[in-house]
Amino acid sequence: MKTKEITSLENRIASLRKRLAGLGPMRPGSISKQYRDREKRKGLYYQLSYTHKMRSRTEHVWPAHVKALKKELAEYKKYKKMTAELIELSIELSKAKIAYLREHSAGQNR
Repeated sequence: MKTKEITSLENRIASLRKRLAGLGPMRPGSISKQYRDREKRKGLYYQLSYTHKMRSRTEHVWPAHVKALKKELAEYKKYKKMTAELIELSIELSKAKIAYLREHSAGQNR
């Protein structure tokens, strides 16, 4: 039973790695709408906020670039979700391998 579990986890990890390799350009952060005159809601512009290397950053984004930037932000969210899943699967795989080794080396220690 343990070998099936190990094989299944290894296959899921391999599949996830392929999906990770297929991700496109990415960047962290979020986009917000800002107005130069908030009361009259005039002068719309977009702002990108993110943290990188422990520093918070803010950048101006041209309206023509918002769509492409949103795709990059979405790719980054996918990346974060997939890497979290990869770590969980890797921990499960490690535990399964250790359990398998314990079961099969118990007879040798006697």
